[in-house]
Amino acid sequence: MKLYLVQHAEAKDKDEDPTRPLSGKGWNDIRNMASFFKGKIEVAKIVHSGKLRARQTAEELNAVVSSSVEEVGGLAPLDDPGIWEERLREESEDTMIVGHLPHLGRLAGLLLANDPERKVIDFKMGGVVCLERDEGGNWSLQWMVTPEIL
Repeated sequence: MKLYLVQHAEAKDKDEDPTRPLSGKGWNDIRNMASFFKGKIEVAKIVHSGKLRARQTAEELNAVVSSSVEEVGGLAPLDDPGIWEERLREESEDTMIVGHLPHLGRLAGLLLANDPERKVIDFKMGGVVCLERDEGGNWSLQWMVTPEIL
């Protein structure tokens, strides 16, 4: 199973707009990422936290890599990463999670190093990280693409 972890693209500052939609740079970055991944990856579903910036990021990626996008619980910035570590044990289909820091960093630490406090990935806004679980249930980092390298 492949798991794609995506930090939402850049959002407007809460002083500018309290709902924090994507900024112009955020829209540009995630559209470039979606264009890059078109035809390269496909997932069974994309899940997101429900926060506007995560939903907008997920919907833009959904147009090219999936046929299903949904809001789910347990992906807020301060949620326990163990919630998703447990859910992923039962998951067999390739999945994309669009979320926030510090949650994504803590989830990656838990999956890759069995320690949610260990920083194992330097997430970038709008970046996509691919992890893969082997038959033994062990996760490994496969690759990472950020808007800056496209």
